[in-house]
Amino acid sequence: MKYIFLYTKLGLKNRCFAILCLLFALAFFSCSNEQERQSSKDYTSFVDPLIGSGGHGHVFVGASVPHGMVQVGPNNLTKGWDWCSGYHDSDSTIIGFAQTHLSGTGIADLGDILFMPTTNFTMPKQADSARYANYYYSTFNKKNQKVSPGYYSVDLDRYGIKVELTATKRCSIQKYVYPKGKASSVIVDLAESAQSLVARKGTISSSLTILNDSTIAGFRSSDEWASNHKVYFVSVFSKPILNASFAKSKVDASGKVANSTEGVLALFNFEKNNGSLLVKTGISYVSAHGAAQNLKSEIPHWNFDQIKTAAVANWNNSLSSYDFKSSDSLTTVKFYTALYHTQIAPSTFSDVDGSYRGADGKIYSNKTRTTYSVFSLWDTYRAVHPLYTLTDTAVSSYVNTLININTQQKRMPVWHLVGNETDCMVGVHSIPVVVDAYLKGFDVDKDLLWNAVKDFDKYNQNGLKELREVGYIPADKEPWSVAKGLEYAIDHYAVAKLANKLNYTADYEKYARLAKGYNAYFDKQTGFMRGKLANGKSRATFNPYHSVHLEDDYVEGNAWQYTWLVPHDVEGLIALFGGKSKFVSKLDSLFTVSSSLNEGASVDITGMIGQFAHGNEPSHHISYLYPFVGQQWKTAEKVREVCDKFYKATPDGLIGNEDCGQMSAWYIFSALGFYPVNPVNGVFVFGSPLADEVEVKLNNGKLFQIMAHNNSPQNKFIQSIKLNDKPYTKSYITYEQIMAGGKLSYVMGKKPNYSFGENKADWPISNP
Repeated sequence: MKYIFLYTKLGLKNRCFAILCLLFALAFFSCSNEQERQSSKDYTSFVDPLIGSGGHGHVFVGASVPHGMVQVGPNNLTKGWDWCSGYHDSDSTIIGFAQTHLSGTGIADLGDILFMPTTNFTMPKQADSARYANYYYSTFNKKNQKVSPGYYSVDLDRYGIKVELTATKRCSIQKYVYPKGKASSVIVDLAESAQSLVARKGTISSSLTILNDSTIAGFRSSDEWASNHKVYFVSVFSKPILNASFAKSKVDASGKVANSTEGVLALFNFEKNNGSLLVKTGISYVSAHGAAQNLKSEIPHWNFDQIKTAAVANWNNSLSSYDFKSSDSLTTVKFYTALYHTQIAPSTFSDVDGSYRGADGKIYSNKTRTTYSVFSLWDTYRAVHPLYTLTDTAVSSYVNTLININTQQKRMPVWHLVGNETDCMVGVHSIPVVVDAYLKGFDVDKDLLWNAVKDFDKYNQNGLKELREVGYIPADKEPWSVAKGLEYAIDHYAVAKLANKLNYTADYEKYARLAKGYNAYFDKQTGFMRGKLANGKSRATFNPYHSVHLEDDYVEGNAWQYTWLVPHDVEGLIALFGGKSKFVSKLDSLFTVSSSLNEGASVDITGMIGQFAHGNEPSHHISYLYPFVGQQWKTAEKVREVCDKFYKATPDGLIGNEDCGQMSAWYIFSALGFYPVNPVNGVFVFGSPLADEVEVKLNNGKLFQIMAHNNSPQNKFIQSIKLNDKPYTKSYITYEQIMAGGKLSYVMGKKPNYSFGENKADWPISNP
């Protein structure tokens, strides 16, 4: 009562001032409570790392931190295409726990520096070519396996050993709990990796040295997908080694140094009744000294739980860039799992002192930025890298890594893996990635950037020489001619955008002309992109459904899927079809024709709706093309269908390879309600949001809030949009609008609002 009495005694001006103070205080405490609530929210609890570990998802299962050098996790005994990450949900065997893994790729590598705890195990005597993992592997029960961001545990049935794993950026720590009364030992196998192709050489050299009674060091060099891959390690055990034995190795007189061209296999024995044994390992792509320094810096103690807690906190902080809310709990799980999968690669490649192995094999040092590796650019340029430009604070480091690779290997990277150019897939899609980042204002030196991309038209590899000389890539001279030609046009467009920004008129005109190169492959008679022969004629026989893996004019696809691969100039593609009506008719047909494929078609053509194939990247933008012709509601329909059919909260919940985050980035953008059709122009096309509410912490420190009113599985159509509480009628939103912060509000409904986004004049021109 006394506060009311004092208030009534105040004059009018003072009363107003008091009210304002009260409102400010309420707002302050409300904001503080909200920040405290978000900071204490466990976002990792929404992640299921086993989603995508079955089917053809190929995701990593184990412990890591965001974009870490180390991904420590189990390797199965089985090898094959579906074991590219070393692990598959269908398998119940474990041969050990490797320090490095890929996630979601369609080719295997890494999975090396493998440890396997055992009891009462004797090294086989035969010195034949047998795979030693056949002798020491164990089975496990999925019920006794736990995995969450930053942590993995499993019980090994054969040995009765409980294994726990966690990680820092460049190191791992493993905890083995042995059964009472059993002899304790650890196998270190430097022959093993995730690679299974006979055509690859595998381990070409390896070494292991016992430095003292608890420390070992070594390296493994291999020729696999990465043809010159060398990784060093230093491991320290928490208890002394009693004795050691080796197989398939040349051991020096001291018995402490073993070398092998096949892969050193070592068995380390420890005391009985050992209880728990810890082993911490640092790795480096530079040297054993680098591995030791990484270990000393990141794990200077033996507190497993402390490392685990820090790893979980690291993930929680990274995932908290999106505060995502949905009335459907499984949608929330799928969203945060997708976000988790986008943050495994690119992976840290430099040591704590900034040292890293360059693309030319030389050792470099960059103490101002972290250097990264694992750039699956054919996949990730489409949506992963545009996603990073919203919230990731390391974008400039990714981009400068790519530019440095160009300096070292004298051309822009295609698919870079641990210092090696694999030249996997088609296009040179580091170019749109670096240009997009520069155009969005990230810290990239414009002169270094321009010098890196300006001579792209002079490249000679993979059909680019023929493209320069003939104006297209002849199908009888170069495989995958159509796919290459279409992807290169996107790269040319990116260079044109940069030249335009830098006011290099002649270069702009040259690359803008090359960006129209897709015209050469379009056959107006059939309405498809077709292979063109050196004589200027199309192939005599043509079947738009036909696909032969690695042998035809398209990469992992057919004419139905590749005809739409002009994301940088959709208006130009519409004109090739003869206008809006014919374009829409053909696009509608894509989703309704037969989904049948011929024998020998690429296994990557999955997730079919008609001939639309969401399981592979060339189709990812297609469902977002309808707004370009004023039919946004059809995009809403298709996007919801894809989300419902092809993203499940189960081990086989991904319809194709996760591909270092691309399959996940599509889902993240779609859940927000928009997607970057053109990965270089900073325009995001509206679809149909899955979120009820999202708060995005942008990497410039601002907040962008998304609200979807009346949202439900039935209410999938956008009725109207407001941006910062003002009516917004366009079918897209720009990067600048998002990064300014503010609020985007959707109103959803059961029936299409045919007038929403119908005004074609609202569209920006796609070409430079």
